[in-house]
Amino acid sequence: MTSPSIPQDYVSPIAALVKAELAPQVQAIDREGAYPAAFLRKLGALGGLGAAIPAQHGGAGLGLAEQIEVMAQVGRECGSTAFLVWCQAACGWYLLRTPNDAVRERYLPPVAQGALMAGSGMSNTMKHLAGIEKMHVKAVRDGNGYVLNGSLPWVSNVGEDHLLIAAAEVPGTGYVMFAVEGGTAGLEFKACPEFAGLEGTRTLNVRFHDVRLAAADVLAHPDQFPDYIQRIKAGFVLLQTGMGIGITDACLKIIQESNLMSAHVNAFLDDQGADLADELAALKGAVHTLARQAGGRPAEGGDAPATAAPVAPVQVLKLRLRTSELALKAANSAVLHAGAKGYLMRHPAQRRLREAVFVAIVTPALKHLRKEIHRLERLAAEPALAVEQAFAAEAASVRAEMA
Repeated sequence: MTSPSIPQDYVSPIAALVKAELAPQVQAIDREGAYPAAFLRKLGALGGLGAAIPAQHGGAGLGLAEQIEVMAQVGRECGSTAFLVWCQAACGWYLLRTPNDAVRERYLPPVAQGALMAGSGMSNTMKHLAGIEKMHVKAVRDGNGYVLNGSLPWVSNVGEDHLLIAAAEVPGTGYVMFAVEGGTAGLEFKACPEFAGLEGTRTLNVRFHDVRLAAADVLAHPDQFPDYIQRIKAGFVLLQTGMGIGITDACLKIIQESNLMSAHVNAFLDDQGADLADELAALKGAVHTLARQAGGRPAEGGDAPATAAPVAPVQVLKLRLRTSELALKAANSAVLHAGAKGYLMRHPAQRRLREAVFVAIVTPALKHLRKEIHRLERLAAEPALAVEQAFAAEAASVRAEMA
């Protein structure tokens, strides 16, 4: 069920497309690694890949909440394809918020409309900024542009006819974020080892061999990067909740169907469908509220949303964490409710379990989220702790003088 604030005349054609054209492909996507290119292009034509992009840039002129709802609609049928929608929507989000007009004007309309597929290679950067790993791609300044070298082990929705958006370290200077077309000289794609799931997502190893980057393809130069990364981070994280919401919804359907025959024994399981449904409803409401605050609705004649407002990073991270935890709980419950049938490869329960695990390990992973939440909460508590320690020291000093 969609939120009452989501326009039904926007969602209904998308839901119909998902049922008619995506649902029949799910087994091929999951088991054979089929890439749903035709579906994605049709979804783009309906505005399903550019909900949060202003109309003047080729989007639907709505907001983050609508894009999350599209992802949930897709995720109810296929978690892999919902992830591809996230890749595309995230790249549109990056392009919308770049301070550099040339790269936005060149790439945003075709990305928002699905005419140009795009992959987000920002996992390494986000983990690096959280102190988890080193940057894998380096950039050297070359006139007004850069030369790139290095590799990104897993990037999804990429290929020679796709766009890639990623970032590189400029030693001693900072970071540069850029867009590069898949057919660019020096850019190489290699197959990854077989995954347990998400095989239909065109996830490849990307290698940079002296790739030359023009200034017109830069989303953020090193001096722009600190402010820019803060402008895109909330959307990057919030958009991913759509995957988990859709997968959780699908798990509730499995539980409901299993109970038609086995409710008398399923009643003894933890995590009943009604309780999970209540948790999902609360999560959806919280996500849509924060999405409205963080993304708003794009303003006519401008690049930035009219109603966008700063949101506390810890709020965004906690909602993303709740999404991972609920998807895992719901998927595990769905398999147990289905029983032995849920262990069959053709049964959706085991696929949903693999998809839910992906939601918990894709950047920001569950452990990454908990690490960041711990850091932010500790920082927030430090001023209060410092005041308490100062009062305690002063009291001890007074007591010592009185003694």
